[in-house]
Amino acid sequence: MRRADLEHIIRAASRIVEQDIVVIGSQALLAQHPNPPAAMARSNEADVYPRNTPERAIEIDGAIGEESQFHATFDYYAHGVGPETAKAPDGWRERLIPLVNENTDGATGWCMEIHDLVLSKCFAGREKDWAYARIALDEGLVDPALLLERTSLLPGPKGHREQIAQGIRGLASSREL
Repeated sequence: MRRADLEHIIRAASRIVEQDIVVIGSQALLAQHPNPPAAMARSNEADVYPRNTPERAIEIDGAIGEESQFHATFDYYAHGVGPETAKAPDGWRERLIPLVNENTDGATGWCMEIHDLVLSKCFAGREKDWAYARIALDEGLVDPALLLERTSLLPGPKGHREQIAQGIRGLASSREL
């Protein structure tokens, strides 16, 4: 997905629900990094929900979601999710990055900040999520010290947070912490 594609999804989704959109999936990085490494922008879906009424995400999913006419036409789509989908550090909503411009037609896509996004990927723990984190670190898109600091703010048991911190240390072993 390219940044212009995400802007199109924000514009379309906001028209459907008549409000700003929150972007929590991997493509949220496009707000801060409009030209990311290709491996980080591989997905053709953007995980989104309406900012004020998240329960209306199903309307977005139905109109411009997977297998919709929108998807067939543009080869990318919105995946309507809820805020609970994001297993991110406490305070992530206060750190959202606004993406608003003429391409969004004035609608704002409130995108997860890159450190919170990478930590949510690490929390999920799938191989592809750790690969995403590795690229973010290798490309200097995230600060390993800040990732480690925010690890303590993740939900779940302390042992799981410690495993995530250990994984980040392993990925960043060539970088100074």
